[in-house]
Amino acid sequence: MKSIFYKDTFTKISEAKRNKIIQTATHEFAEHGFESANINTIAKKAGISIGAMYSYFGSKEDLFSTIVGFAVETLKSALDKIMQSEDDFLLKIESIIRAIQVSSRENVLLTKLYGQLTAENRYDLIAQIVTEMESVSADLYANMLKEAQDRNEISSEIDVRLFAFFLDNLFITFQFSYTCEYYKERFKIFTNENILDDDVIVAEQLMKFIKNALAVKTSNHS
Repeated sequence: MKSIFYKDTFTKISEAKRNKIIQTATHEFAEHGFESANINTIAKKAGISIGAMYSYFGSKEDLFSTIVGFAVETLKSALDKIMQSEDDFLLKIESIIRAIQVSSRENVLLTKLYGQLTAENRYDLIAQIVTEMESVSADLYANMLKEAQDRNEISSEIDVRLFAFFLDNLFITFQFSYTCEYYKERFKIFTNENILDDDVIVAEQLMKFIKNALAVKTSNHS
């Protein structure tokens, strides 16, 4: 069950007001991380009093956890649609790659917020939300790989749980390569200065890499 960190009063305000608070807090936490983010600044920019903020959230920790929760739902929505489609294994992988290329650019703050989770030293703060978040990806990817094995599309020797982990790591780094300045420069150094403008070749080459890693059966796919 998804954890809820906001008070019932937060659900009773208008959708526009909720969205303003979420967007403002997302920007503050994404840019500064949990420790340096200022809840007074968030309240002021969201156009509410600090008293109202604490009537919606019991603490700064609860606000942060709520924002992360909303961010995760947004980032996972495209993935859920892909996984629920009738496409075969390789088409799903390609759809994920192209979705990452698009969503990373459209949701820069959400990707930065996700990156902030790796830098936080407050394990007590993020343990539950990270467990919920990563469990979704772990199960989805493992199930997708197992189904591909059952259809004899990939090697039967692959450990689907380990390869789900490898695949997720690959996608996370790929996502950061379109969002974070360090990873962008790293991407260019390994390839070329204009690589961020050539999504088609990147997607094609990444698909070849994944096909080889998963030992995709050539008899089933061209």
